[in-house]
Amino acid sequence: PGSVFKIFTAATAIEENLITKNSSFGCHYTMTVAGRTYHCHKAGGHGVQTLMQSISNSCNPAFITIGQLIGVNKFSKYFEAFGLTTKTGIDLPGEASPYYHKESDMGPVELASSSFGQTFNITPLQMISLAAASVNGGYLVQPHLVEKVIDADNKVVSVTSTGYKRQVLSETTSSVMREMLEYVVQNGAKNGIVAGYRVGGKTGTSQKMAKILETGNKRLYIGSYVGIAPIDD
Repeated sequence: PGSVFKIFTAATAIEENLITKNSSFGCHYTMTVAGRTYHCHKAGGHGVQTLMQSISNSCNPAFITIGQLIGVNKFSKYFEAFGLTTKTGIDLPGEASPYYHKESDMGPVELASSSFGQTFNITPLQMISLAAASVNGGYLVQPHLVEKVIDADNKVVSVTSTGYKRQVLSETTSSVMREMLEYVVQNGAKNGIVAGYRVGGKTGTSQKMAKILETGNKRLYIGSYVGIAPIDD
């Protein structure tokens, strides 16, 4: 998923009372974990920044640090709670399965990479479900394609349930996430601004690993964006 997944890492750490929106993180451009060196997208790094600034800046070293605070056990626990280990079960055929690091196989490098959205695959539907749960009070909703079925006489035959699977975050955490994702649009992803609406969002860039391995071209990317509107409802 790339950096859109930083929504997950931030929400998990806030829910576990490991950080607040005002916690500080240092970024000095590079960061080494178990012999693997990671780079920030900003040459020279971002210096000291709050969590609000870190997610707006989409700073990888900051989120690697947050991932280390969470740890493998809690990271895996929330990954499952957010429904990322299974298909969403949407009423459509052909839904793809995720590919991810199981807890028993996750070392410090896998944790570091996963914390900013690399080295695993989830579907856009899973990412939408995750983003919705982060801002709607913490509820993982069962996605559906069809809202209701109407017959030829315009009578409602059936209405799809709007129930949720479980609550994965508190309303307190969800409130902080709404504030932070609105901050991202106002200060970082400004192309996401929609006139007349309060909106939130998060950008992401991920590598097309299968194509990179197939072609040898390392400059193949997916640019993505998760938008939430209106952020206050």
